Amino acid sequence: MKALDALHTRISVPRLGEPLPDEEIIKNIYRAAFRAADHGLLRPWRFLVVKGSSREKLGELFLKAALENEPAIPVEKQNNIRQKPLRAPLILITISSYKDHPKVPEFEQDLSAGAANQNMLIAAHAQGIGAMWRTGSMAYASVVKNGLGLKEKEKIIGFLYLGSIQGPLKNLAEPDIDEYFKEW
Repeated sequence: MKALDALHTRISVPRLGEPLPDEEIIKNIYRAAFRAADHGLLRPWRFLVVKGSSREKLGELFLKAALENEPAIPVEKQNNIRQKPLRAPLILITISSYKDHPKVPEFEQDLSAGAANQNMLIAAHAQGIGAMWRTGSMAYASVVKNGLGLKEKEKIIGFLYLGSIQGPLKNLAEPDIDEYFKEW
């Protein structure tokens, strides 16, 4: 797929399944992260790869975080929370890992980590792999951040769910770009 085609046609794919993408495809996705805009070439990110039984461990961590906020969650909802990481065979957790730098503020480094995550989304799409960038309350929960081993100045930018596309894809309407781009 050509670069502009990938950029113009990428959509979020919520229904993902087996099989896992093959190793070459996964490496291409990883490599795409390193072409993100990155002032100072700090590479202010790191990624956790969650697959296999590690997804169940992540589900338990999600449930622990949810129960900390709401101890009386009904059993059915607990099971739903526990199952969230099983929605895809592979999850990449993008972490903004701040590096002290006199010219590159933390906010800019967070944006760079977000750009790395976006590049991986596009690389997945370009190779026919479904992907969904999720955040939600689990990205901000101390229990999850501690359980994943994040350091004090690190943040979860997103959970990138990857897998084979299951079901139909949405047709998104083309925006009227003139509504968003105005001469100054």
